[in-house]
Amino acid sequence: MNIVLADPTGFCFGVKRAITELEKALSVHGTIYSTGSPIHNPQEVRRLSKKGLVVVDDVSKIPDGARVFIRAHGESPDVLAGINQKSSTVIDGTCPFVKTAQNKARSLSSEGYFVIIIGNPEHPEVKGIRGFVNGDSIVVNDRSVIPEKMPSEKTGVVCQTTQRYELLADITSCIVYKCKELKVYNTICNATYERQKAIRELAKVVDGIIVIGGRNSANTSKLFQIARGESPAAVWIEEAAELQEEWLVTKENIGIAAGASTPDWLIEELKYKLKNTGSQRGWKR
Repeated sequence: MNIVLADPTGFCFGVKRAITELEKALSVHGTIYSTGSPIHNPQEVRRLSKKGLVVVDDVSKIPDGARVFIRAHGESPDVLAGINQKSSTVIDGTCPFVKTAQNKARSLSSEGYFVIIIGNPEHPEVKGIRGFVNGDSIVVNDRSVIPEKMPSEKTGVVCQTTQRYELLADITSCIVYKCKELKVYNTICNATYERQKAIRELAKVVDGIIVIGGRNSANTSKLFQIARGESPAAVWIEEAAELQEEWLVTKENIGIAAGASTPDWLIEELKYKLKNTGSQRGWKR
């Protein structure tokens, strides 16, 4: 059996930057608070928690004078204001692509556009982006929830950075018939596009795909959706221990793809398990 790794895979630029800054802060200060998981990977968050990361679900739970990390998904202006009132030191780990989406949303609203954010309304990134809109806005993740009539002749669109291009194209093609003026900012990040492209290419040369990443990760979820669409033999795991060896039996070529918030050490553990299992069965490494 051959093991084929999607390229690129693992940490994207924004996540790598955030984790690097967080680890530096932990090494200096010892204890760092974060309002929500710094990235969407439970195993990596557990590793960081052992170094002093404390994850809270509300600004009110941050002690006065504490040091605070702004997660890669970013925060709304209201949350940022609350953090700045509480904290003596703020380490901003917001992904630059997320900041671009935030700024575009703010710009559209300041120009009088009704703002549509394409994404998951419950995702922290989307909540943060919406917080930068000063006027009317809605979040949509399907054309069925688009209003029949727009509240303004001017409609602006931004997108959650980890969304699929197909969804952006589908929703904007529907909106264009419902307004006089439409301005669209494609805020899907390059890392998302490259990983989605890579998994489609991977599906052409393997018998099955293993997608590894947190189940709370939006970008990993999109990769799995694409994998299932391209190859019915796809499985989503958070770590190597979850993989059932029975799934491997009929596969000659196995592909591995990982979400942008999946650390290298989890990918290496999976590769080790596959190679170890393969050596026992006489598979190629």
